[in-house]
Amino acid sequence: MDAIWWILTVGLMLAGLVGTVLPFVPGPVLILAGAVLNHLALHAIGWPTVLGLTALAILALALDIVSGAVGAKWFGATRWGAIGGILGAIVGLFFGVIGILVGPMAGALLGELLGGRGILPAGRSTWGTLLGTTAGIAGKLLIGVAMIAWFAIAALIR
Repeated sequence: MDAIWWILTVGLMLAGLVGTVLPFVPGPVLILAGAVLNHLALHAIGWPTVLGLTALAILALALDIVSGAVGAKWFGATRWGAIGGILGAIVGLFFGVIGILVGPMAGALLGELLGGRGILPAGRSTWGTLLGTTAGIAGKLLIGVAMIAWFAIAALIR
């Protein structure tokens, strides 16, 4: 019976790792779910590990939401561009992986243009959005790997 719980745990964690880079798959949440399932069924990890993994999952979700807007602001976006980037990210979710990258960029560009900025400053903000979104995806992936490593180390030590 223990083997079934371990297979479910590893399956959830692998799906979560893939989900850190795919849209509509809550990667860090799936990794956390695998850890919680393992804790409840097998007690292979303790509550401090579960709480630490919860904090990392929340950090990854926050990073996912704000990374594009932060990148746009870093490259000089106005409030219009930041709002456009966030709205573009939400709309982009419905168009797969391409939408995840193109949505925030298109939203930031439209927001900047509607806000009265010229094409060059709007383009700079759009570039910042792309870099921020890409950095957010990479950050989420790193956090997912860290969560799995933390879980594995805690399970081996216990």
